[in-house]
Amino acid sequence: MRKVVITEFMSLDGVIEEPAWTAPYWNDDIAKFKGDEQDTSDALLLGRVTYQGFAAAWPESADEGADYMNSVCKYVVSTTLNTLEWNNSTPIKDNIVQELTKLKQLDGQDILVYGSATLVQTLIGHDLVDRYRLLVYPVVVGKGKRLFKEDTTATLKLLESQSFSSGVVALVYEPDRK
Repeated sequence: MRKVVITEFMSLDGVIEEPAWTAPYWNDDIAKFKGDEQDTSDALLLGRVTYQGFAAAWPESADEGADYMNSVCKYVVSTTLNTLEWNNSTPIKDNIVQELTKLKQLDGQDILVYGSATLVQTLIGHDLVDRYRLLVYPVVVGKGKRLFKEDTTATLKLLESQSFSSGVVALVYEPDRK
């Protein structure tokens, strides 16, 4: 069975929205962490806002990771987008939980979820997340969408932790479903 892996840039206060504040901390270690997760995945699951931002940026990009982003299968959860022009993009418009449950049953590698704060809340709320890969940055943003909204409860099991010279910490968790 495939795993749904939430992978986020997160501030110390849990904010995942508009992560421009991550740029000064980017280094080769973080690039490797992100590259390793791409090596074990063959699909992205994206919400509308993240999809539109990526679709505007990646097709013309020569940056590291562009080949992966442009060739990987992308599933886009949106009830409003009618046309998906970025290659290998498939819409999911209705029965989101059922469709994602079916996707997890298909053969393949991990399904990565980048950004997509609203979608992430749906996944968390329906216990569809198999792993969290978090890069926690040494900044307090103060406002914005958070990974876990108020009143969300969860028990997680730490699988891996790693600190980088930039002060960023990588944390990998899975739900503890005892």
